[in-house]
Amino acid sequence: MATFDDDYVVRTFSPSLVDGKPDQATEAWLAATRIGFHEDSDPDSVRESAIGAIDDGRVFTGVYARNPVAGSLGDDWPVGTYAGYTKSINVGGGALVDSYLVSDVTVRATHRRRGMLRHLMTDRLAAAAASGHALAALTASESTIYRRFGFGPATRKRSIVIDRRSPFALLAQPGGRVEMASPTELATVAPRVFAQFHATTPGSVDRQGQYANAYNGLDYGTAKPDKNVRAAIHVPSPGAPADGYVLYSMVSDGPLSVLKVGDLVAPTRDAFLGLWDFLGAIDLVDEIRWSRAPVENPLLHALAGSRDLKTVGESDHVWLRVLDAPAALSARPYGHDGSLTLRVHDKLGHADGTFRLDVTDGAGHATRVGENAPAALELDAATLATLYLGGVSASLLGSAGLVAEHRQGALGEATRMFAQDRPVYGVTDF
Repeated sequence: MATFDDDYVVRTFSPSLVDGKPDQATEAWLAATRIGFHEDSDPDSVRESAIGAIDDGRVFTGVYARNPVAGSLGDDWPVGTYAGYTKSINVGGGALVDSYLVSDVTVRATHRRRGMLRHLMTDRLAAAAASGHALAALTASESTIYRRFGFGPATRKRSIVIDRRSPFALLAQPGGRVEMASPTELATVAPRVFAQFHATTPGSVDRQGQYANAYNGLDYGTAKPDKNVRAAIHVPSPGAPADGYVLYSMVSDGPLSVLKVGDLVAPTRDAFLGLWDFLGAIDLVDEIRWSRAPVENPLLHALAGSRDLKTVGESDHVWLRVLDAPAALSARPYGHDGSLTLRVHDKLGHADGTFRLDVTDGAGHATRVGENAPAALELDAATLATLYLGGVSASLLGSAGLVAEHRQGALGEATRMFAQDRPVYGVTDF
């Protein structure tokens, strides 16, 4: 019986350019991901992806068929793809933890159910753990794939629609002012504003290099001018640097004139409300649509006509994976002092064991203890990942049957300990 290694060879490499264009291996790898995600293989898009990958320090892994069928895509085209790189995640209280991000995971439809995804995930996560990463993260195209590898949904996002055929008004007048800005010059503002948002928002993931295209008024994927995009900035006072921005565009949806919010980054209350006050004042708009709204959305409570805001969808966003439980648990701040012993089950072994978490003055220190130590709570690695950032409480996870309480009151204690001082949220896709 043929084994995985009989049929496939795995190659890991860094993407590169030759004379300004992706080399053969990079181009074939990127083209293969576009098959998996049903994306255009436009040469400009492939080239921009290569440039962005190089800027991020991404490492590509491809699975290649040893004996491709005659007439099929050649043996230089991977039948499975996987990319990994390092960016920081805000785990609360401004603590930024360098984490292993997973992206562009595909398996060609003709090579499914052969253990390829498991091979890629287990091998690359083991390498990430060995390199010292305490956390890994990804965004998933489907919600049923990654729990088996110890990933749990840690942040969520909502799609909202605001009916602009009703008067738009806020209950409180925000400070500062908003001005239109040139999308081609937002690069002087956006990175600094995002850095402030990232430093103050638990759950935020640092952005990849390709966001620079959007900051320069270009299409994110092709770097071609995007003539439909508009920009505005918020400044807290005259002469002060901008502390928020929004990119938006106008589209038609049948008879409706729709304002689509593309990227809204506002680290402060006044910037957030000020930008929305501006968007709500734009004429000739029937609806405003935003697909990256927070679950805990201040705008709902700020609107005079709150019924004009409708949630039309909600989904998981960032999935987290704990690779080193003591390091991860010790890295974030906590909202309540106390001690908890957690028994974690991890089929891949990275976070398996019993761990004691002691929190004093908000600072946590976690250590591995003996397997026979009595545990206050018992859970699997995916549930630990969901609990970790504090976006979902331990009590709620217990009610879902995902956390077993072995010491009375431990679920409530964990809920208080893991709570964040700000809502868990992020605006980075990867």
